Amino acid sequence: MPKFDYVAMDSRGKETKGSLDVGSQADAISRLKEMGFFPTKVSEAKVEKAKGDNKKAAKSAAPGGRGKKKKGGINIRIPGFGGGVKSKVLTTFTRQLATLVDAGLPLLRGLRVLEKQERNVTLKRILTDLAVSIEGGSTFSEGLAQHPRVFNKLFINMVRAGELGGVLEVVLNRLSEFMEKSQKIKGKVVAAMFYPAAVMVVAGGILVLLLVVVVPKFKAIFADLLGGAGMPAFTQIILNISDTVANHFLYVAAGAVALFILFRLSLRTKLGRRLFDKLKLHFPVLGPVMSKVAIARFSRTLGTLVSSGVPILQALNIVRETSGNVIISNAVQAVHDSVKEGETITAPLEASNVFPPMVISMVDVGEQTGALPEMLTKIADNYDDEVDNAVSAMTSLLEPIMIVFLAVIVGSIVIALFLPLITLIDKLGSDDGGDSK
Repeated sequence: MPKFDYVAMDSRGKETKGSLDVGSQADAISRLKEMGFFPTKVSEAKVEKAKGDNKKAAKSAAPGGRGKKKKGGINIRIPGFGGGVKSKVLTTFTRQLATLVDAGLPLLRGLRVLEKQERNVTLKRILTDLAVSIEGGSTFSEGLAQHPRVFNKLFINMVRAGELGGVLEVVLNRLSEFMEKSQKIKGKVVAAMFYPAAVMVVAGGILVLLLVVVVPKFKAIFADLLGGAGMPAFTQIILNISDTVANHFLYVAAGAVALFILFRLSLRTKLGRRLFDKLKLHFPVLGPVMSKVAIARFSRTLGTLVSSGVPILQALNIVRETSGNVIISNAVQAVHDSVKEGETITAPLEASNVFPPMVISMVDVGEQTGALPEMLTKIADNYDDEVDNAVSAMTSLLEPIMIVFLAVIVGSIVIALFLPLITLIDKLGSDDGGDSK
């Protein structure tokens, strides 16, 4: 009889591991439920898998045999090609699959329908793999787990919870709604950041043009007019910068690239990532938007997972890994440790100094009344509106800031170029006064 290894949660949310001697994976799941466990992972033991793979290989090698592509089969992938799918494409796929399954269409047939009409080459190949995996007896979540670069842990665990609870269509609908709202927030933030990014690019282009083309011409004119007289200090600084950029442009560009690479490398360190993520949450103008987006993401992710039947400790682990911010991640880890010890959620949230009092109060009410998923969803909906208002305020505030920024850059160069003219006029005036005497 085959042996199945399992990972499950007990009634207190504590993780337990072990193995069962049963006939199939479905029998193992049923046995675990009878024992009062909530299974999160059930897979055939490695030894038995190896024997099974040998039998399958022999069968496929037999004359006329047709080997099915299953989990563990040879799957050649070229690194760097077709690794991921854009979030917008994945959101559309999830909504379409949820609609088909909710309409009563079998999952396998729904995947085949979407496979035929899918235009994204990578996702089309993945849908083929998923269909073949399900035909071979694997679950949908097991098939998704074979593509971790496309389907994250949140996606996989929600599907697994839906399969175990027999409510896959409900979970797919929740997942599609979650992804659509997340995509909407992301789109708003990206659209708001486009304006300042465009202004910075234009400002950089103007600055380089002035320093490389315009300033050197004025330098030659000033040298002829002033003769041996020295330049004003501010003008000399601008001329030195112009000489450096014009005569050593490649070195300047290489230095800028090196600084960017150094910044990216620093983000891979724990200290660098922590400082940058903390700066994002407290940065003027942009900070409030980033903070509200992070809180909305935390609330909606945790609420969606818990309402879909994922155990609270496992849900907190997923939220921590998908938070996208080290500060939020550390706060969620503190919540996880608190819940694991049988304490409340609100105390570590309050100690983190990241979540506002309103969020902490609503989470406390949800925890006390047993309506935590509903409260988290309300928090997320409220902060979605807050993000809209914050993005509008940020856009309105950035416009005058960018105008002032451009005026300072261009104005500084213009003033530096006019200072020698003022010096020349004063010199001519003093010379005329001396001649008249």
